[in-house]
Amino acid sequence: MSNKLLVKNAKQVVLICNNNEKFLTKDGMQKLCVIENSSLVIGSDGLIKDIGPASTIDFQYAGVSFDKVIDATGMCVVPGLVDAHTHPVWAGDRVHEFAMKLAGATYMDVHRAGGGIHFTVEHTRAALASTLLASLTGRLGRMQRAGTTLVECKSGYGLELQTELKMLEVIETARRTLPINISSTYCGAHAVPKGKTVAEATTDILQVQLPRLRERMSAGALRVDNIDVFCEQGVFDLSSTRSILQAGLDMGLNINFHGDELHPMNSAQLGAELGALAISHLEEVTDEGIAAMATAKTAAVLLPTTAYILRLPQPRARDMLEAGVIVALGSDFNPNAYCCSMPVVMHLACVNMRMSMPEALAAATINAAYALGRSHTHGSLEVNKHGDLLVLKASRWEHLIYQLGGHQELIRYVVIRGNVVYNNDKTMDF
Repeated sequence: MSNKLLVKNAKQVVLICNNNEKFLTKDGMQKLCVIENSSLVIGSDGLIKDIGPASTIDFQYAGVSFDKVIDATGMCVVPGLVDAHTHPVWAGDRVHEFAMKLAGATYMDVHRAGGGIHFTVEHTRAALASTLLASLTGRLGRMQRAGTTLVECKSGYGLELQTELKMLEVIETARRTLPINISSTYCGAHAVPKGKTVAEATTDILQVQLPRLRERMSAGALRVDNIDVFCEQGVFDLSSTRSILQAGLDMGLNINFHGDELHPMNSAQLGAELGALAISHLEEVTDEGIAAMATAKTAAVLLPTTAYILRLPQPRARDMLEAGVIVALGSDFNPNAYCCSMPVVMHLACVNMRMSMPEALAAATINAAYALGRSHTHGSLEVNKHGDLLVLKASRWEHLIYQLGGHQELIRYVVIRGNVVYNNDKTMDF
């Protein structure tokens, strides 16, 4: 039986780690495992079979057939990027809100004016599943071309049973039919529906939405991995958040929720207490929250695009890193923060959150995979992990972060489970 792919003679191969670490913190994020002049073999099952010096691989696999060979001479190989937080299923264009924000409107100003999540909910409820699937497919394709090979996808623009299920079914169809790896998140508690109180919305989620979701999952019609709640003043308070997250946990879902974004809500402490896999945003996290997350091994999914676009205080990445928190990154792709590119996210993390380039790459690979419960299969280039990788037209991997917006030319190949899903044969003329 032939092997699927040989990537040979790479100038650098960035493994990230090589001892089956499930995440990296502190010094581990600064000292990534990088090997020079190496080759990599992906077997017919799509898993990494061998990595080592080019000369050794050449000798060991002499005469062995491959479905495809990539000569990476002068180029770099890095793991496929992991986007740990996105809202990619929606209808309705909110470009007009960007103008409002530029004129000084806050997130909650837009929300109270009938915009924000409620605007998108209205359009998403009215959209056909086929329309939502078509737009989702296009957005995931853009993410994939920018190097994302594993992405978290949330529902949350329905706020009632039928539309939430419609969104999750669209995500499920994408998961089954597209090459990109998807982690599916139920986010029915994304906002309080118009005309309902927090208590009424919470009751609907607990007594109507989650029981039906459990039925669909038990029947094998849906695979959902995570549960999310927007824990915030004017949205879901700490008590409602606790009850919804606990109900999801009891269904076998990982807790991965929005917390401490606009106000310090003690979301981080709540998440740590519940054993949350990850908490996103955390622009207003307290010292106590940071300490609790470090102890509980709850990942912090930081979203530099959101703070940048909304002109919020930047998440305290350095404080979290120094405290030993597992720091991950996500794009927060949604109508309010329209960014499909994890290379841009990493660049913003370095400039605005003062992360180093190795920290940012670790946060967008192994730690983002951990935040999705997938770091045993994704997030690093190690034997028996999924053969998901990028081949970069650069002699050093750092160019992927350094060249703001340059990923369109830098990424030569995107590979998922040993299959080339994007072959960028653009040549630049000077």
